[in-house]
Amino acid sequence: MGFLWVCFGFFSLVTVFLVLCTHSLFYLNFPSLLQSICLSCYFCAWWGGGLPQPITKERYKSIGFVNDMRNHLEDLKHKMAWAVVDEMEKEIQPIKEGIRTEEENAEKFVQKLEECQVKVNEAEGKYKAIQEKLMTISEEAQALPPQCISLKADVQAKRKGINEAEVVYNRSKVELKRLGKDDEQLCKRIEELKSSANQASEPENSERQRKITCLREQLKAFHNEEIMIGQQIDQFQQSIYKCKEEHMKLKREDCDVKQALDAKRKQLRDMKESKTNTLKRFGPRVPAFLEAVETAYKQGHFKQKPLGPLGAFIHPKDAELTLAIESCLKSLVQAFCCDNHSDERTLQQLMSKYYPCGIRPQIIVNTFQNKVYDVKHRAVCHPEFPSVLTALEIDHPMVANCLIDVRSIETVLLIKSNHKAREVMQHNRPPKNCKEAFTAEGDQVFERRYYSSNYLRPKFLSQDLEAEISHLEKEIETKRAQLAASQQCVNSIETDIRQNEGHLQSRRCRQKELQVKIRTTNAEIADLENMEEHHLVDICILEDEAQENKVKMECVQNDMQQQSRKMEELKNILCIAENKLEEMKEKIHQVEEIAGPIKDELNQADSEVENSKRCLQHCQSKQKEHLACVKRHKELLAAREKELEGKMAQARQIYPERIEVSRTVKSLDAEMNRLRERINSESNRHGNRDKIIQQFHDAKQRYKDASSKVKHLKRFISLLDEIMSQRFKIYKQFLRLLSLRCKIYFEHLLRTRACSGQILFDHKNETLSITVQPREEDKAVLNDVRSLSGGERSFSTVCFILSLWSVTESPFRCLDEFDVYMDMVNRRIAMDMILKVADTRQHRQFILLTPQSMSSLPSMSRIRILRMQDPEKGQKTLNFRRNNDQEEDN
Repeated sequence: MGFLWVCFGFFSLVTVFLVLCTHSLFYLNFPSLLQSICLSCYFCAWWGGGLPQPITKERYKSIGFVNDMRNHLEDLKHKMAWAVVDEMEKEIQPIKEGIRTEEENAEKFVQKLEECQVKVNEAEGKYKAIQEKLMTISEEAQALPPQCISLKADVQAKRKGINEAEVVYNRSKVELKRLGKDDEQLCKRIEELKSSANQASEPENSERQRKITCLREQLKAFHNEEIMIGQQIDQFQQSIYKCKEEHMKLKREDCDVKQALDAKRKQLRDMKESKTNTLKRFGPRVPAFLEAVETAYKQGHFKQKPLGPLGAFIHPKDAELTLAIESCLKSLVQAFCCDNHSDERTLQQLMSKYYPCGIRPQIIVNTFQNKVYDVKHRAVCHPEFPSVLTALEIDHPMVANCLIDVRSIETVLLIKSNHKAREVMQHNRPPKNCKEAFTAEGDQVFERRYYSSNYLRPKFLSQDLEAEISHLEKEIETKRAQLAASQQCVNSIETDIRQNEGHLQSRRCRQKELQVKIRTTNAEIADLENMEEHHLVDICILEDEAQENKVKMECVQNDMQQQSRKMEELKNILCIAENKLEEMKEKIHQVEEIAGPIKDELNQADSEVENSKRCLQHCQSKQKEHLACVKRHKELLAAREKELEGKMAQARQIYPERIEVSRTVKSLDAEMNRLRERINSESNRHGNRDKIIQQFHDAKQRYKDASSKVKHLKRFISLLDEIMSQRFKIYKQFLRLLSLRCKIYFEHLLRTRACSGQILFDHKNETLSITVQPREEDKAVLNDVRSLSGGERSFSTVCFILSLWSVTESPFRCLDEFDVYMDMVNRRIAMDMILKVADTRQHRQFILLTPQSMSSLPSMSRIRILRMQDPEKGQKTLNFRRNNDQEEDN
C-alpha cells in the first residue's frame, strides 16, 4: 500500500512540474519546486507505510494463546464434519420407508388398470358390430344417389329436348302466320295496281302535277315557320337560363342570410341568458361543464383544479380596446388551463360528454404558480399606448402566465387609430420588444404587413351588455328586411320562369306539328311523283314474291308436322324417366329410415367406448404419476446417498476415524463462529508474527526504491533547468522577430494609401499601441487612431488585422462589416489587399461579411459570393410599398 502512495505522489508531482514548465514564471521558482518535490516524496513514503515501524515483544506473547484457540477450532471442524454425516443419514431413512410403501401400492394400480382394459375391449367389440351393420346399409345408400343423379339428369335432358322442339314448332307456327299475311297483302297490292293501271288517264296526270305544286308551296311555308319558331325557342331558353341563374344566386343569398340570422338570434338568446349567468357568453354548455369539473375536483380526479374559460378571468380596462383584445386572443378566450398532462386527459374525457368532437376548447398545460412572470426585460414599453398585458385586469396569476406563454401578450401593443398604428409599426422602426399591434377595429399590424379584422363587434369580453343586445336586435331586423326583399325578388323570377316555360312548351308543340306536316307533305309529293312510273314494274315483282311466299308456306307446314310428331315421342319418353326417378327417390328414403336408428346405436356405443377409454387413460395417468413419484423418490434417495458418500469422504479427509457426536450442526457452527471471531479480534489487536515480519521487509524495500527514485528525479530536474533556460532565450528571440515582422507588414500596407504609421509592442507590460498619419498632413507628426475619420480608422483596422494574420497560423480568417465607414476608394483598396493576401495563402479560408454589394469583384473559381435573403413566410401579405404609394397619391 505504501508503495502505491509513493508512485502516486511521484507521478502527480512530475505531471505538475511538466505543466508549470510551459510558463515563463516557473523558471524563477525552480529551486523551491525541487525542495517541494523531495519533501512530497518523503511524506508519501511515510504515509504509505514505506518506513519501518518498531515491533514489540507483547505482540509475540499473544501467539501461543491464539494457537490454542485454533487447535480447538480444528477439533470442532472434525466434529462438524461427522455431525453433517449423521444428520444426512437421519434424513435419508424416511425417504427409504416412503419408497417401500409406494411400491406396495403399485400393485393396486395394476389390477384397476386391467379391469378398465376389459371394459374398453367389450365396448369396442360392440361398437365394431354396429359399425359393420351401418357400413352395409351405407354402401347400399351410397350406390343409390349416383343412380338418382343420373336419372334426374336424364329427365332434365328430355325436358330440355321437349322445350327445344316446342320452341322450333312455335317459331314455325309464327313464321307460317307471317307468310300468310304477306301473301294476302301481296294479292291485294297486285289487284290495286292492276285496277289503277287500267283507270289511269290524262286529266289525272295534270291533276297530280297541280297537287305536287301546291304541296311544295305549303312545304316552303312550313320551313319558314319552323325557322322562326326555332329562333323563338332559343330566345325563351336563354331567358329561362338567365332567370334560373338569378334564382339560384338569390336562393344562395337567402340561405346565407338565414344562417346569419339564425346565428344572430342564437347569439342574442345567449346574451339575454348571460344576464343572469355570465358564463353562458362562452357557450350554453359551459356552466354545466364547469359544475362537472368542480364535482370531479372534489372527488379527487384532478391534482389541481383546471382554470377556464380564460376569458372569464380577464377584464379590459378600456372598453374601446375590447375588440382589439378579442382579435389578439382569438380562441384562447374559451381555452382551459391544466397543471399537468394527467389532468389534461381527465379534462378531455369530461369535454367529450359536453362538446362535439370538432369544436372542443383548447387545453393549455402549464405548471401552476402563485405569481405572475416577471417580464420587464422582454415586455414592450411605450409612453402612449398600452400592451395587452397592461390593458387587462386578470383575476388569477396562472391565466396571465398562460397568455404570456402561448400568445406573448407582453409584446403586443394596442393602438386605437389605424393611421397611428401604421405610423408606429411601419413608417418608423417598431418599439423595442414589439412584434405586432392591434387597432380598436381589430386589425392586426406588423412591421411589413397589415391584416383587416373579420369581426365588427366583440363577442365575449364586452362590458356593456345592453348595448350589445340592442345592436344585435337592429342587425336581426336588418337581416329580416333583407330576407323579405330577397323573397319578393325570388317570387317574381319564379313567375317569369313559369311564363317563359309555358311559351317555350307551346312553341315546341307547334314545332313538332310543323315537322309532322313537313314529313307528311314530302311523303305525299313522293307518292304522287312515283305513282305512274312504278305501276307496271311493281305488278311483276309482286307476283314473283307471291309465288315464292307460297313455296315457303308449304315448307314451313311440313316442318311443323315433323316437330309435332317428335314432341309426342319425347313426352312419352319423359313420362317413363320421371316414373323411374320417383321409384329411386322412394328407395333412398327407405334406406335413410333404416339407417337412422342404427346411427343412434352407433353414437351410443361410441360414447361408451370414449368413457371406457377415458377411464383407462385416467388410470394410466395415475399409474404414470405414481411411477414417476417413485422414480423421483429413488432419484432423490440416490442423490442423497451419493451426497452422503461425498460428505463421508470429506469427513474422512478432515478426520479419518468416525466420531460419535451428540451435538447438532447448528450448535457446532455457532461455537465455531464465536471462536473465529475471537481469533480474528486477537489477530487484529496483536497481529500475526509472520505477517509483521513480512510487512517490515516490504516497507524497507519500498523505502529503498523511493530513495532511488528521488535521486533520479533530482538529476531529471537539473536537466530540465538547463532546457528551460535555452527555451526561454529562443522564445524571447522568436517574440522579437514576430513583432518586427508584424510592424513592417503594417507599415507596408499603410503605404498603399500613401499613409504612414507604426505599431509599438511592449512585451514587458504586455501592451500594444498604434499610430497612423494620413497622407495630407505632416508626416513628421503621428496621430493616435482615435483622432482619425471613420473611413481612415476602418482602413487602418484592416491593415492591422492583415498584419496580425501574417504572423498567425489559424486556418480560418473572418471579418464582419470591415468596410462600413469607408469611401469607395478605401473600400476598393482594402478589398484588393484582402484578395491579394487570400490569393497568396490558398491553404487558408477567408470569410468576409459585409452589407455592401460585391458585384465588382473579379469572377474567379476561388471566390464564392453568398447573398443572404430575408426569410419568406408562407402566407399572403399586403404590398407595403404599393400601399404607401397609394397613400401618398391620395
